Amino acid sequence: AILIIAAGTGEFEAGISKDGQTREHALLAFTLGVRQLIVAVNKMDTTKWSQDRFNEIVKETSSFIKKVGYNPKTVAFVPISGWHGDNMIEPSNEMPWFTSWSREGKTGPLKGKTLLDAIDAIEPPVRPSDKPLRLPLQDVYKIGGIGTVPVGRVETGIIKAGMVVNFAPSNVTTEVKSVEMHHEQLEQGNPGDNVGFNVKNVSVKDIRRGNVASDSKNDPAKEAASFNAQVIVLNHPGQIGAGYAPVLDCHTAHIACKFAELIEKIDRRTGKSLEDAPKFVKSGDAAIVKLIPSKPM
Repeated sequence: AILIIAAGTGEFEAGISKDGQTREHALLAFTLGVRQLIVAVNKMDTTKWSQDRFNEIVKETSSFIKKVGYNPKTVAFVPISGWHGDNMIEPSNEMPWFTSWSREGKTGPLKGKTLLDAIDAIEPPVRPSDKPLRLPLQDVYKIGGIGTVPVGRVETGIIKAGMVVNFAPSNVTTEVKSVEMHHEQLEQGNPGDNVGFNVKNVSVKDIRRGNVASDSKNDPAKEAASFNAQVIVLNHPGQIGAGYAPVLDCHTAHIACKFAELIEKIDRRTGKSLEDAPKFVKSGDAAIVKLIPSKPM
């Protein structure tokens, strides 16, 4: 993830305040499993390209991303001006004091000058193509002369023509006739690919956004009566206990789910248990909670 921070006086301070978006976005990224972070300190032109301001921001940001769970030594801090294009692709002439960013990588120290260098130095994630297929549907189209075409992103596994897929929780099973991406036919769709696939003998009314497609012969997805989730309370007035029923976005599904039981309170950075069966959770807490969906999910 790239965390963009505004260097302007007051802007940076507002972003990292208790309810600031910079703080919230860093926490969300870490919670969602994003472990590689770049910090781009933007609007350096508004600070007259000040080295002192950049160093101050690096120090403050390092402190709060460490609290979130990141190791600042593995993070590249790059001063940029998006408006003028400085240090985005080419090294800037306005900041002669900035010789390079450097960070620890898996194989040793890494360094570069620009934001593009920092992006190029990111280690590509391993795509989980060996796991069973899971493809949450973003939409379902009816295309004249072709038929029903569900679309979505392959999260795990692969999808290819000839595969018999099951849609949960609709419990519809059908064969995949073809797979396309950007109007080009694919031999197979891999994790991260946004694909459309044509299915046999299925009406647009039978399946919908939020359904999950899986391989019927390899650990197909099943409807969940209940499930355990790691919940982090970012900003909530008062306390949350059993019976609370927020709307949950799970991939493309959008369904109210009831807090049936608070199983344990945990450390949001390490996942270690702090308290069994807490009565409630509040802002800043993380917990493992048993959730019951109000509709099939």
